[in-house]
Amino acid sequence: MNDLYRAIADPTRRVILDELVERDGQSLFELCGRLAMKHGIGSSRQAISQHLEVLESAGLVIVRREGRYKFHWFNGEPLRAIAERWPTKDPGETSR
Repeated sequence: MNDLYRAIADPTRRVILDELVERDGQSLFELCGRLAMKHGIGSSRQAISQHLEVLESAGLVIVRREGRYKFHWFNGEPLRAIAERWPTKDPGETSR
């Protein structure tokens, strides 16, 4: 669970996840282009690749290789585990 919190603590990684939610199955090249054009993030491909490795370690990104390319997909299951751990109550609901 600590890997998950560390992964989502970084704003660049959260933007990467947003991009994968919007368009799954992107290569590193595609992600770098979208991050630069839409968000003004000019990080190197190596830096984005390192962010993707952190997200993959946390289980938030699934990677599939096709030849020389790696494609990345968002996996929301780890985030659902957080929501299940701390269910929310309605504002008017009281504890017993």
